[in-house]
Amino acid sequence: MQTIGAPSINTSILPHLSRNLLLARVGWQSRLSSVHPLNQRGFGSSRNGEADRRGPTSPASSDSFTKSTTSSSSASPSTSQSSIPSDWDENPNLNISAFSQLPSSTFGYNQHMIINSEFKEALRQILWQFRAPIRYAFAYGSGVFPQTASGSKSASIVHTQPSPAISSMQGGQGKMIDFIFGVSYTQHWHSLNLQQHRDHYSAIGSFGSSLVSRVQDNYGAGVYFNPYVTVNGTLIKYGVVNLDTLCRDLSEWDTLYLAGRLQKPVKILRDDPRVRLANQINLISAVRTALLLLPSDFTEQQLYGTIAGLSYLGDPRMALPAENPNKVANIIKFQLPNFRRLYAPLIENLPNVAFHDPRCKSSDWMDDPDTDATLAQDMDPKRRGNMVRRLPRSFRSKLYFRYQSKFQIPQLEFNKMLEESDDKDPSRVKKQQGGVFDIRVANDRQEDLRVEVKKAIKSTVQWPSVTQSLKSIVTTGLVRSIRYAREKMDKYREGRKRGIRDHSNVNGGEKKST
Repeated sequence: MQTIGAPSINTSILPHLSRNLLLARVGWQSRLSSVHPLNQRGFGSSRNGEADRRGPTSPASSDSFTKSTTSSSSASPSTSQSSIPSDWDENPNLNISAFSQLPSSTFGYNQHMIINSEFKEALRQILWQFRAPIRYAFAYGSGVFPQTASGSKSASIVHTQPSPAISSMQGGQGKMIDFIFGVSYTQHWHSLNLQQHRDHYSAIGSFGSSLVSRVQDNYGAGVYFNPYVTVNGTLIKYGVVNLDTLCRDLSEWDTLYLAGRLQKPVKILRDDPRVRLANQINLISAVRTALLLLPSDFTEQQLYGTIAGLSYLGDPRMALPAENPNKVANIIKFQLPNFRRLYAPLIENLPNVAFHDPRCKSSDWMDDPDTDATLAQDMDPKRRGNMVRRLPRSFRSKLYFRYQSKFQIPQLEFNKMLEESDDKDPSRVKKQQGGVFDIRVANDRQEDLRVEVKKAIKSTVQWPSVTQSLKSIVTTGLVRSIRYAREKMDKYREGRKRGIRDHSNVNGGEKKST
């Protein structure tokens, strides 16, 4: 039982975490650095259950696709992915309570980004200023991971007295730092936090923790934000979410609101085994969704750009002058090595996609921001059907409904198919292999499939984003809402100006060269 007021953290792993993160990174680099077109094998083994039984294949399938591999001896035993059960994501147990219950000792270490140790400690010190128990926490956004070149103009946000580490990492620009706090009991958490930090809340806090928690859990995406608060001399915004809500979105994509944030590099400051497992499902689901949207050959930037853009499809801020129009491109441009750390271990473990680039044999390619490696995926409908079947449950249902309409499948037949594919009942352990309908979806014309997948994403994102934005006006208060909207509009204008300037430079260079 956790002591009330004491921040929740697994102290037993702290002395070893930095060392294990380094070992995991070295192991992944060792295995991935051997990826080379000359070191390949046929796509015949079944890992993670996505390879089908051997049989007839289409021309652009396993006969033309080869999966690069490395010897298991090239990886440290402590970091080898081979110890992970091949079916870990088929019927995951999201009721675990200890890190020892995860599929392997290094499972999910790709989620931990490496940042300056003093900056990390300064972020952790902010968490210690909250007496209400925080079970899971991460920092994200441009205040933690730069999205512009150093020396770029920033908004007028200024920390009152930040730590030297924060000032140094932000280059003196003074950007608000965003946090998400995962908590076990929403009302209890707000009750304690209202006693300690009443000034963090708008007028709604006067009605007590019961109303605050109802507003959080019942409207929008299940997150309650308190922006423009100063903690340890640092201006921050923090969102509070119940762990059940967070894990559901990560594993099922019912809103993609927080799942989308965690599909991009974040700095996890307090970890939780259940969230780590759910987030690994989220990340591998993001890869599969992106593969359905991409052609047979593509680059890292195309892959990571597709993943980073998933949660912005249907986001009303992207249709209004309320967000930098170059946001996704900036995230990829300045965070390519971090995206690689996040996704390369997952790509290496998937049987239907591989790095096909001689530059990957370089020992330091993982940290090289100038390397945009090429990849190839298997386009065989049976294997892509397996990817459709393994999409997150809520999102997969939306895609199924779209194709029910397109294929004009009778409702009774469709209901039977949905029942057979239902994986929510824990008593029904099923192999998540694509059925006839999944294969038919995957075999749709590539451009049509891309359109349908994007529409399913938009229908997932749009309503929760709209209601969350409307809810924020109430939870944030009118004055802070106007300030937030004004700064978002400033970012939009700055992004447009930079985009026009970059376009002019490119055109000028082209004219000069001719």
